[in-house]
Amino acid sequence: MRAIPALLYLCAAALTYAGQTRTWSQSEFEEFQKGTLNNVSVRSDGRVTLAPRFVERFDSSTPYLWALAQDSKGNLFAGGGPGAKLFRITPSGQKSTLTELDELEIHSIVVDRDDGVFVATSPDGKVYRVSGGGKAEIFYEPKAKYIWSMAFSSDGDLYVATGQPGEIHRVSRDGKGRAIFQSDDTHVRSMTLDARGNLIVGTEPGGLVIRVSPAGDAFVLYEMNRKEITAVAVSQDGAIYAAGVGTKQPASRLPAAPAPVSPAPAPAPAAQAGARPAAVPPPPSLATAAITGGSEVYRISPDGDPWKIWSHSSDIVYALAFDHQGRVLMGTGNKGAIYRIDSEQLYTALLNAPPTQVTSFSSRPGAGLFAATGNVGKVYQIGPEFETEGWLESDVFDAGMFSFWGRLTFEGAGRIAVVGRSGNLSRPQKNWSSWSAPIAAPGGGNLSVPPARFFQWKATLRREGAVSPELALVEVAYLPKNVAPVVGEIEITPANYRFPVQSLSLTPSRSLSLPPLGRPRPSSSPAPSLETSTPAMEFAKGFIGARWLVSDENGDDLIYTVRIRGEKETEWKLLREKVREKYLSWDANAFPDGEYRLRVIASDLPDNPKDQALSGSLDSYAFVVDNTAPEILGLTAARKGSKLEARWKARDALSVIEAAEYSMDGGEWMVVAPSSRLSDSLELDYLLTIDNLPAGEHTIAVRVQDSHRNQATGKVVIR
Repeated sequence: MRAIPALLYLCAAALTYAGQTRTWSQSEFEEFQKGTLNNVSVRSDGRVTLAPRFVERFDSSTPYLWALAQDSKGNLFAGGGPGAKLFRITPSGQKSTLTELDELEIHSIVVDRDDGVFVATSPDGKVYRVSGGGKAEIFYEPKAKYIWSMAFSSDGDLYVATGQPGEIHRVSRDGKGRAIFQSDDTHVRSMTLDARGNLIVGTEPGGLVIRVSPAGDAFVLYEMNRKEITAVAVSQDGAIYAAGVGTKQPASRLPAAPAPVSPAPAPAPAAQAGARPAAVPPPPSLATAAITGGSEVYRISPDGDPWKIWSHSSDIVYALAFDHQGRVLMGTGNKGAIYRIDSEQLYTALLNAPPTQVTSFSSRPGAGLFAATGNVGKVYQIGPEFETEGWLESDVFDAGMFSFWGRLTFEGAGRIAVVGRSGNLSRPQKNWSSWSAPIAAPGGGNLSVPPARFFQWKATLRREGAVSPELALVEVAYLPKNVAPVVGEIEITPANYRFPVQSLSLTPSRSLSLPPLGRPRPSSSPAPSLETSTPAMEFAKGFIGARWLVSDENGDDLIYTVRIRGEKETEWKLLREKVREKYLSWDANAFPDGEYRLRVIASDLPDNPKDQALSGSLDSYAFVVDNTAPEILGLTAARKGSKLEARWKARDALSVIEAAEYSMDGGEWMVVAPSSRLSDSLELDYLLTIDNLPAGEHTIAVRVQDSHRNQATGKVVIR
């Protein structure tokens, strides 16, 4: 059992202080699968063991082997294409071409109870009986384009599954047969027998799993949402396993005669003088270009209940079989993987064949388990013993920065040794460190690898007796080198607001919301890529604020010191220290009017020892503190007939005159535009004209405001 569940590792990582030791941990199936595996298997719950021995027994020198069978003496028979050659491999390892048939490919081989060998070819399907000396004679012709599968009944009759049309023929020992089942689908693509002598078949393009009695009575057990049932198998307890591939089209769009799926054949060799003409190959089945949606495998229980037990988004299942313990094996492409179903919850990525497709299995009680492959056509023996040695090389871990590598630990049982290496290139092909000394105790040990940004481990498993070691977790401690934080930008906020609360408007609104710092603003220079949000500001006369962008490669918690200096001053004065937020506001009424700058100093002290803490700083652009109201100069007013003309000048020492208003006899304040129309200067002239002024005494009040919200008021009386 693991010391700490994987979920707790994630929680612990989230709570770890950035400046302290960190841990890279791998314990999940997906994590191990990202690495390079050699002679090891990975179970879906993250257990790594040695793979079964996978030994090449025969190289056919043909692109594909589609079919594989054994007789009672242990002879293996294999066939494929292009070129319908039947190969024999004896128990002693002798290999020979038993016969070569006139058709293009062999898709099925069966052996009867008397060790008679029967071979089915395509296209223009024929069934041949082949003698021990290699003499081949036509046994049966179903008048079909393809023959996909064959099986013998308990009484010795031969069942033949065909495509174009999709039928099942029953053939007696004398070679006479007839169709006992006609499918509505174009192909009967796979077939096997259950313990009661019923045929279990899979079709294409409807994706049906059907039970057919010896008399030809059919019952659909399940319709998969895959278009082709490439393999079916029946376990000792009567459960049916069916593999479906390919995305099924809507029924109205199903083609009349689709091609079953299989790997695209290699180009046929050029014709030689005297050679017979090459037949047109069948449409490639399981071609990667033609298959989408990956595969699904269903278990249909003896009472008929279907249950999906496995699926893969890209691997395509070609074949199903059972190992010596009755567990389901799946041969797939186009990465040559063999999977094993351990339970309804667990499966194992058992091994990877060097060829890219595992197309067929064959086994007999007391004999070995064999697999045939495509790209290239070979025969391999699987197990039963484990490999003597295997290893898993992890994917490359990027610490994000230059780091020190410490203790490596692992959890497992058996003979396991783990080594590590480091480097500063993302791919460890060369110019990395050498592998460290092996760590063989689960308690772990210190790595002798140089500090670097990237790291990789390699675990080697060695068999002791008949039992495989088991690896469950590998983790390594590391400490990123501390790097000083960087203050990237300082922004001075509008005057008369402080953090926090909500949205600026010229008159009544009492709050201001700022866009995230770092986002582009109209008529501004490009903003840094780092973005940070700050709370809304609330109106507070005389206050001013600042906010800043900071980055820290270590992800440390930071603390800030803010200093201020007038443009004509020589020393920085402390404004605030131990600031935790990336913003600050203060009462500017305590400062004389004038231009100032801020210095923000960021320190990673909260996450580092005092003698190792680093800091970085930045000075802001100059900004204005202005708490003095503008002046109103030369305010006069006079009647001119029925009109009133009022004149004045507004002037401010530091800030632009932002607005002006007037009020007649204490009435509503009304906006007045400057004579220049633009409120863009420290000094502006105003001319106010009011028509149809009533007779009598009147009071005109004017009010001006600078950009820092400082206001001045003046009045004049007209009689």
